[in-house]
Amino acid sequence: MVLADLHIHSNCSDGSDTIEELAIKLEKAGLNIISLTDHDTIDGIEELKKSLPEKIKFVNGVELTCKARDIKCHILGYNFDFNSVLLHDLIKKGKILRRKKLETRIDYLKKVWNIILTKEETDWLYSRKSVVKTHLANIIVKRGLATNNIEAMKKYLDGCKTENTRFDGEEAIDVIKKAGGIPVWAHPLGGEGEKHLTPEEFIPKLKELIDCGIQGLECYYSRYSREEINFLVNCAKENNLLITGGSDYHGKNKNIPPAKLNVNNDIIDAKNITLLKYLNLL
Repeated sequence: MVLADLHIHSNCSDGSDTIEELAIKLEKAGLNIISLTDHDTIDGIEELKKSLPEKIKFVNGVELTCKARDIKCHILGYNFDFNSVLLHDLIKKGKILRRKKLETRIDYLKKVWNIILTKEETDWLYSRKSVVKTHLANIIVKRGLATNNIEAMKKYLDGCKTENTRFDGEEAIDVIKKAGGIPVWAHPLGGEGEKHLTPEEFIPKLKELIDCGIQGLECYYSRYSREEINFLVNCAKENNLLITGGSDYHGKNKNIPPAKLNVNNDIIDAKNITLLKYLNLL
């Protein structure tokens, strides 16, 4: 059996593992094919490729935080040209947007919760390649103000209203394609801590995102049940979309091990992930 995990994060975004630590864990997990999909950055790709043993196949990946028309979503990009100028320019623009959001959240913590970050804390945040809400939440947890980062985000950060700092979904999808990649809707029924969409809620959004240009659905996902996965697989087949799967591994920042592609702990054979067949990796 071939094992694949096409949704993995390192500390280049909001994962806890360094690239070196991640390479060791992925090999121990028995994975044969992997993709690093850090949020809005591709900085870890080249290093991870060099750190992995040759027996593990690697697919270039990224997870872009988007708003496609009125739909907030995450778009995974796979198998793109790492040297694409268009993709690098888009990521640079995203970094500026994320910095603006970070500054808004830091100000919110100060004004609403009287949580004033130290110079050491802010220097650490600004040193990150891709800063997300989890990084601020981890600081709050370290201060003993919450027991975990999900609690910290819900209590101290979810009330912060920021301007739209997401990529335009149609632009992101277009850039991925022009970079030779394949755009995929990540955790389409809902991600970590989100209420899952019902079929009635999902179908209209799917039609919108197909119209925006997505070419695949992340059907196998660590937080989805067999029923949800079967539903998504059928939707993908009915709409001629590629099927992908990933754990959304974040190291210590989420209680998800690599290679976990459903809540039932079923072992998923990579032959079910049609993206890999499309890329001639199986």
